[in-house]
Amino acid sequence: MALALEVRVGKAAAKQLEAQGWHANLFDGLIGASGGPKWLILGHLDRVIAAELLANRSRDLLAVGSSIGSWRHAMMAQSNPVAAIDRFEAAYLEQRYTQKPSVEEVTQATHDLLRVALGESGVQDIADHAIWRSHIVTARGRGLTNDVAGKGLAAGMGLAAIGNMVDRRILPALFQRVVFRQRDTQSPLSALTDFDTQYIDLSEHNVEQALLASGAIPYLFSGVLDVPGGPSGAYWDGGIIDYHFDLERLSGEGLWLYPHFNRRTTVGWFDKFLPWRADRDHSADNIVMLCPSDAFLAALPFGKIPDRRDFAKLATEERIQCWETCVEQSKRLADDLHKLINGADPLSGVIRL
Repeated sequence: MALALEVRVGKAAAKQLEAQGWHANLFDGLIGASGGPKWLILGHLDRVIAAELLANRSRDLLAVGSSIGSWRHAMMAQSNPVAAIDRFEAAYLEQRYTQKPSVEEVTQATHDLLRVALGESGVQDIADHAIWRSHIVTARGRGLTNDVAGKGLAAGMGLAAIGNMVDRRILPALFQRVVFRQRDTQSPLSALTDFDTQYIDLSEHNVEQALLASGAIPYLFSGVLDVPGGPSGAYWDGGIIDYHFDLERLSGEGLWLYPHFNRRTTVGWFDKFLPWRADRDHSADNIVMLCPSDAFLAALPFGKIPDRRDFAKLATEERIQCWETCVEQSKRLADDLHKLINGADPLSGVIRL
């Protein structure tokens, strides 16, 4: 059977893997992209990464995530990451909404899901982790986008879409990148000078609000007002700015591990509507990307991984069954990773970029 997992390795990463093999301290950072329900295809990979590959790590790991990527990292940073992923996955699969859910209904459901993911000790685990240096990326609104609802927000989002079409450098007029991170942690985002970026100390007092803000999709659920410790205003989904991140501009000479939904990336959320910017093959030398192969994706129900449109297109029970099938099939991705990191050849079957 062909491999389900595609491992794409930059030049610098390939040299280090060849010399050192896979080990807990190989990577300096971990990237978590936005993508909503797409995360379900990565849950079993995350279990192997957290509980096996990185389990005996002895130095800091910079975990940079936006939206669901930051939530995945929040589960992986807990004292029992597998149990946290198990809890969240089960609750996420069983989401049920009215036919046309309101923003309030979705917002409440999102709060409930996060509480399940965090469990009893998740907030403390994340804030005080000795190794896992969380970077929760959010987009704070400016001007018209500095509100949680209304015509002003609609106008602001419209301006952002039009401005981004002209030049991504227009977006900082409407959004500020605010990153919640452990105190005194060197940020890997320092090279991303395209936005005014502010760093806020992460603590037990703002972990939950920062995570909610990082996934606050405008019009789907409410923005988060005045996250503790940060500048005042409305906070939105970090994917607005850093949807899949600008991989070629992450700072540092170390290696980055990037479990992703497919091999293509789109820097900002608005870019996904622009064919000339969307779905780019990355070419960063220090990236190790783990993603489903095209053949694996084609064999899934409807030939794709779960996405937010499934809520509208499929009846609830059909959606749940479809997503459960995708999760079950994604165990193949984890099996392929397990075999690779424990095998004799650290570059067996990888694609060198």
